[in-house]
Amino acid sequence: MPIDYRDHYVSTRGSEQNITASQAIIAGLAKDGGLYVPSFIRDCHFDIKNMLPQSYSQVAQTVFNAFLDDFSPEQIAQCVHDAYQTGLFEDNTYPVRVQKAKDRYFLELYHGPTCAFKDMALTILPHFMTNAVNIQNIGREIVILTATSGDTGKAALSGFCDVPGIDIIVYYPKDGVSLVQEKQMLTQPGQNTCVVGVRGNFDDTQNGVKAIFSDQALNAEINAKGFQLSSANSINIGRLLPQVVYYFYSYCELVRQGAIACGDPVNFVVPTGNFGDILAGYYAALTGLPVNRFVCASNANRVLTDFFETGEYDRKRPFYKTMSPSMDILISSNLERLLYDVSKDPETVAQWMGTLQSDGSYTVPDAIKAQTQKAFWGGFADEDQTSAAIADMFKSHGYLIDPHTAVASCVYDQYQKATGDETPTIVLSTASPYKFATNVYKSIYGDIPEHLDDFGVLSALSDATSTAIPKPLAGLADRPNRHNHVCDVDEMSGSLQDFLSRLK
Repeated sequence: MPIDYRDHYVSTRGSEQNITASQAIIAGLAKDGGLYVPSFIRDCHFDIKNMLPQSYSQVAQTVFNAFLDDFSPEQIAQCVHDAYQTGLFEDNTYPVRVQKAKDRYFLELYHGPTCAFKDMALTILPHFMTNAVNIQNIGREIVILTATSGDTGKAALSGFCDVPGIDIIVYYPKDGVSLVQEKQMLTQPGQNTCVVGVRGNFDDTQNGVKAIFSDQALNAEINAKGFQLSSANSINIGRLLPQVVYYFYSYCELVRQGAIACGDPVNFVVPTGNFGDILAGYYAALTGLPVNRFVCASNANRVLTDFFETGEYDRKRPFYKTMSPSMDILISSNLERLLYDVSKDPETVAQWMGTLQSDGSYTVPDAIKAQTQKAFWGGFADEDQTSAAIADMFKSHGYLIDPHTAVASCVYDQYQKATGDETPTIVLSTASPYKFATNVYKSIYGDIPEHLDDFGVLSALSDATSTAIPKPLAGLADRPNRHNHVCDVDEMSGSLQDFLSRLK
């Protein structure tokens, strides 16, 4: 009897074809360097009408029951409860919020334990992981190996802290995150946690992590010691799927508010770095969400903007450190999943990724470019435009946004001007403005008072805007650092082995 691949996961590069959800979650990255994707994505369809009366947790269960093929409904229900209904978020019933400002709706995804959208996925991934380990009867301890451009690191550390049978090591670009983001990571408690600063940018850091995953000899050595590597980055399908949920939920919220009728299309504007968040929206659209267009918003690192315009992906360009550091990326890993979906050709995808690694660029055929342009519109905002967007949104509309959200809002203005599109639009607000208080304060009020450091600015911003500092960030400056290791890129595997030696 032939194998039915319909309900399984495959690698974007073609060598692995019959992987269950639990296997994909544990592995993180495919052995051929590709990313796991659900082969059945275009056969999956959700009825929006059925979701309208559902809570966030119920929508999550609906989505996960369709995608997690070898998890039981009872396992999924428990994962959802433990992630979203145990006090980790400001409101157990409404972990995300939709607020209207100007002529757009902001989907606030930062009301979780680390004040960033990554919480929506990284509060539940540890529960997915522990269930996956039990399903697969893994006899080794799982080690989460993650690169972060700012927010993933703290969210992953918080989610996996002291989870039995799982350890986590996070690498971040030493001078490539905000002071608040760094302090959140360096003060992280937990016997199973490790944080390492890397001398280099995020692409260097991410490439170092991928190299460790791809080093078969190193992995064999690690396995022999009783460990197995996995990932909490959006390269892990278990990180990506929870992000699909809030696209459906936010759409239903607009229907409930009377802003749209069920079935009406909407636009989503997404501040984008590694292309994971916007890809989750694309997956939602493939499975029944009525989307007119995805607006892909970049900062000065505009590699995605250029790709959607020209069809050429070229990382051979200057790297800019900006006030929106989570988007300071030149290699957007999840674009590979989009290219797999539109091309249906894993061999060609593997060639493109190989060419990107060897030559620094690749160009897709006009037919592929046309398909991506139908679904996506790309734009970028420089630093001055980002600051202006923060200032305008607060001074003119009384709404406080962080730099990443400001990039998205600015690019949406560009999209409106270029297209005249009046479709109701949801802008993803991915981080609390207090994680970037210095740049937010400067954008609105000008110079920072000389006596204030970056942590003192949190209080100044709160006083000036009459908004509250999120509880997870209050008192952050007074917490002691627990991690202090810094290494070069070529020392990353050594630092991992040092961490593992301390665990045994």
